[in-house]
Amino acid sequence: MENGQYYLGRVIKLGQLNQEKLLDAIIKCRPLMIGKFSWAITDVLDARDNQIPFVFGMLSKYYPEGSVTLVDTDTKHQIPAVAKNLLVASSPFVYLPNYSGIAYLHVWNEIQEDVFPRRFKALIEAAFGGFFVECSIEPVADYRAFISKIKEIDLITQISAKVNPPNPLFGRIWKNLNEYIKERNASEIFIQEQNKGGGTLNSQIVQLVTEVLEEKEVPEDPSPAITDAALLMAADGYGHGKIVGKKGNEKIIVRTSDSKKSFLFPKEPDQFEIAKEADSHFAKISHERKMEHP
Repeated sequence: MENGQYYLGRVIKLGQLNQEKLLDAIIKCRPLMIGKFSWAITDVLDARDNQIPFVFGMLSKYYPEGSVTLVDTDTKHQIPAVAKNLLVASSPFVYLPNYSGIAYLHVWNEIQEDVFPRRFKALIEAAFGGFFVECSIEPVADYRAFISKIKEIDLITQISAKVNPPNPLFGRIWKNLNEYIKERNASEIFIQEQNKGGGTLNSQIVQLVTEVLEEKEVPEDPSPAITDAALLMAADGYGHGKIVGKKGNEKIIVRTSDSKKSFLFPKEPDQFEIAKEADSHFAKISHERKMEHP
């Protein structure tokens, strides 16, 4: 069976959108016309009561009305015909509420890894008429690829991150920032630092990520700078961030979304097997990054 690339992300829920409403929307949301294509979540399996709770579905892209060619066996001629809801492509996905995590298939030239989050967002928000709900999928960054790109920078001129408080997991390294966001009763914060004088920003992001990858013990009360903490929070899938810097005279931009975590799995997966596989990857990420439930 042919394998495909599945990308890992976190589903951010804002406004009145909570876990149960999201799960219900995945199951019940109506098709949506975007451009010349219709989009729908089909073939849903609600397994939230399973040992590994999950909801499986297919993000389906189709023509409301398409043309096909049939063979008339009596005349032995090809004849044009109209087909309702002609499927163009579909991307299997699985949502794991324990991690607010989603794994979805990249479908070449049809439902790419940057298209899936936009269409998923549109369908979920449309299920509530767009009133007081907001939904997005933020990628989980691959720490090794992320840090290798940052190491190419000689001088850091800007660090920025927009993050949302996680539910249900949190990372011990950015625990203090998470608590600060909750104390402020904020659903989102944006942080930016910039040096316009030709110097470099003082950041420990390389050291922090290296220590995580080397499995060094995280202090009980870690206290990285707030901007570094926000960047790590974004890299863990709870927002997005970037570092701007220079290598010689060349400007370099490293985004948390540039290095997405992914895995290979059959393009036509068994629902329970893909849930098990995705769960194992999110569990590994949680263990590696010292993420915990409150």
